[in-house]
Amino acid sequence: MAAAPRDPLPTGTSVAGRLTLTGWLVCAIAAIGFAFDIYELLMLPLIARPALLELGGFQPGSPGFLRWVGLLFYVPALCGGIFGLLGGYLTDRLGRRRVLTWSILIYAFAAFAAGFSTNLWMLLVCRCFVFVGVCVEFVAAVAWLAELFPDPKQRERVLGYTQAFSSIGGLMVAVANGIAIQYGAGFPAIQLPSWLSFLGTIGPDHQHEAWRYTLMSGLIPALPLILIRPFLPESPIWAAKRAAGTLKRPSIAALFAPELRRTTIVTALGFACTLGVAFGAIQQMPQMVPGLEEVRAASEQAGEAAAAAAKAKGEADPAKLAAIAKPAAARYGQKIAAEYTKMQEIGGLVGRCLMAVVLAAGIAWGWKLRLLQIPGLLLTPLVFWFFLRVPNTTFFEIPLEWAYLGRLPITTMSVGMFLVGLVTVGQLSFWGNYLPHVFPVHLRGTGESFAANIGGRMLGTSAAAISSLVAGLLPYESAALKFSSAAAIVGTVICLIGLAVSFFLPEPTGEMEQ
Repeated sequence: MAAAPRDPLPTGTSVAGRLTLTGWLVCAIAAIGFAFDIYELLMLPLIARPALLELGGFQPGSPGFLRWVGLLFYVPALCGGIFGLLGGYLTDRLGRRRVLTWSILIYAFAAFAAGFSTNLWMLLVCRCFVFVGVCVEFVAAVAWLAELFPDPKQRERVLGYTQAFSSIGGLMVAVANGIAIQYGAGFPAIQLPSWLSFLGTIGPDHQHEAWRYTLMSGLIPALPLILIRPFLPESPIWAAKRAAGTLKRPSIAALFAPELRRTTIVTALGFACTLGVAFGAIQQMPQMVPGLEEVRAASEQAGEAAAAAAKAKGEADPAKLAAIAKPAAARYGQKIAAEYTKMQEIGGLVGRCLMAVVLAAGIAWGWKLRLLQIPGLLLTPLVFWFFLRVPNTTFFEIPLEWAYLGRLPITTMSVGMFLVGLVTVGQLSFWGNYLPHVFPVHLRGTGESFAANIGGRMLGTSAAAISSLVAGLLPYESAALKFSSAAAIVGTVICLIGLAVSFFLPEPTGEMEQ
């Protein structure tokens, strides 16, 4: 019985080290899941500013704005952590494939519903469901892939390269947001059906908002999943143990048994630090870009141009002209923020690909992580502290309109964001490969979920709320400078903690593979 779970033939995922059609389907659905995990999460930094302006009437940098930024970042993460842990338990109880499927459907439909938000509370609830689905999907997908590919080298490559699609998802959401900003006026109007009128209404002036279309695009991953789902195999190791009656019952308490206590605590703290830098520093970037001197000037020009166009059509009321100029200027700032987000996500993609190569190298797991942590510790304070304190030199721009990618600005700041994205996001691929090695089969989903969701999603993403709190305490008038300085402070402290934690990571043994 012991050899059966390691036989690759029953799953049809690989034969003689090569992927079969089933193997490619498995990789495809995992890549889609990973891509839209990050796609869904990274929507918020892009849509938070315009959503708060419309639904709450808050001005950037105001106490209400900062409070709701913190709530939108952290409350969904809290829900995702709690229910994600439950999802990890269900992954061990019900199977990897079933939980993976339902988790993707949950976050896809919740993201679509968020586009119809009529108030901030509705947006918050929908984002909570998105986070729950995302948190469960990551755990189920990692456990599923780790057990479908028994060859060690092939498994590390599959895990490494499918996770690289997470950064493609981040690039995709920046592109989607840019498309929505540019072409949203011509999209179908967004309004609730009459039978949902008790939820409120969307005013006629806000039925073509780019942030709504960006949220609704999160429905996309549900479509291929519905088609591919019947062809996906269950984990052979998990299925064989369950059929033989040897699959132990998972429990959270078992994670803190003497033989696993150190692994559970250290992996949770390490994952928390990686996501802490991502959310406490990198994901604050859209709040900073509008503060760049050249972006402020160009935004004002865009607003003035919109007001001039309205005036040419006969509008003479100064209040109405100001109401036209202000959102036009804000949309321009959002567009530039999306372009900078693309650069950061390209850096993350490169980082994940580099980590996929490093993961196959024969060096200690702790040093695989520190290869990115050490440069991250140097880059984080450098990039964010000087974000708005030195001139942002523009070297050139790469026009990619033909691919609906808009422009890629190659500036002092965008290069810095590329490098920070590379060293930070690349670490996430490390955790996806490392965690299946240090938890046994019957606790794999539960253990991964504790590290990724309690540690990463709950503790790590709380850094976003901490950054908002710190930003509110800093004595700067500019909201962009507040967020930049807070990101530098919070990100650097977390980098130091993460580096220290890496020295306590246990080296995996072959015992956990069975």
